[in-house]
Amino acid sequence: MRQSHRGQVDPFIVMDVMEAARRAEAAGRSIIQMEVGQPSSPAPAVARKALAAALDQPLGYTVALGLPELREGIARLYRRWYGIELDPARVIITPGSSGAFMLAFSALFDAGDRVALGEPGYPSYRQILRAMSLEPVGIQTRPEDRYQPRPKELPADVQGLILASPGNPSGTVLRRDELAALHARAQELGVALISDEIYHGLDYGAGFHSALEVSDDVYVINSFSKYFSMTGWRIGWMVVPQDHVRTVERLAQNMFICPSHASQIAALAALDGVEEADANLSVYAENRRLMLATLPQIGFARIAPPEGAFYIYADVSDLTEDSLAFAAEILEKAGVAVTPGLDFDPRRGARTLRFSYAGSTAQIAEGLARLAAFMAAR
Repeated sequence: MRQSHRGQVDPFIVMDVMEAARRAEAAGRSIIQMEVGQPSSPAPAVARKALAAALDQPLGYTVALGLPELREGIARLYRRWYGIELDPARVIITPGSSGAFMLAFSALFDAGDRVALGEPGYPSYRQILRAMSLEPVGIQTRPEDRYQPRPKELPADVQGLILASPGNPSGTVLRRDELAALHARAQELGVALISDEIYHGLDYGAGFHSALEVSDDVYVINSFSKYFSMTGWRIGWMVVPQDHVRTVERLAQNMFICPSHASQIAALAALDGVEEADANLSVYAENRRLMLATLPQIGFARIAPPEGAFYIYADVSDLTEDSLAFAAEILEKAGVAVTPGLDFDPRRGARTLRFSYAGSTAQIAEGLARLAAFMAAR
């Protein structure tokens, strides 16, 4: 049977690495997971308790935009985090941030439109765009700019711009004035701006700002996956301009019917699990400290300044020109799974690696010890 051209997207390499690590573990090997951006902690206890209490009631369809009380809870989160008074009607609950991107791209762009994004960046932006007959346009960012795009670099012939702060894989953060400058340039060119804020809450002193602090004329995407440790629950949200709500609602009705009712119940309760989420953040902070202290000593010295999220992005061009093979060698010889930079930067990623420190501190310490032994023997 024929297959579509737009369906021939690149693999999500980190998922391939994750599968290789799983196979190694199934064969009896001990593998330290430093490849995937997934908290090792469970969802907040209040979230698990709330869902358990709801399991005896029917969990059927909800309205397409999500439970009203969850949308109201997220609006309160914006007041607490950013001091923004957000109309809950503008909040749309989605099947993870991935569902939000599909809705955003469908609502904002037509087939053939060009959408700019910083490189290195989250690989699924490019692949979802291609699967929707849109053209990703990479902006090659620089270490001296913290791997974030600058207004002058935004091409004039694009219809959209995706920003990510904190970024994946870099963990770097856009300041408020930088967000404002990028938004102003997008407005000048008539470019739709999408802000990926999925790692908000995971901050190590730089602070974090929402694009909604700058303008209401943006799409903002977030999720319960990272700060609230709910990756597998597949529940996210987006905030859109008021006059876009009905468009996105019609798309959501037809694409997804609604997000998971069970996950929405858990997410609503998770909003009260801040103490537990902040305790997890303290673990990441210690993991980050260990990584920054150890990686340069063992040969990974060229790293982006990780201001948020839970990643270290390292330039390994002095060690390899093939990050895919290098990551495979590390997995085979050290028993540590790391992500090749090709996932994030198709042009320069053969010379970079991403290390995740989302696991427990004991796991990170063991992973670093294994990496040190591997590098010493290499």
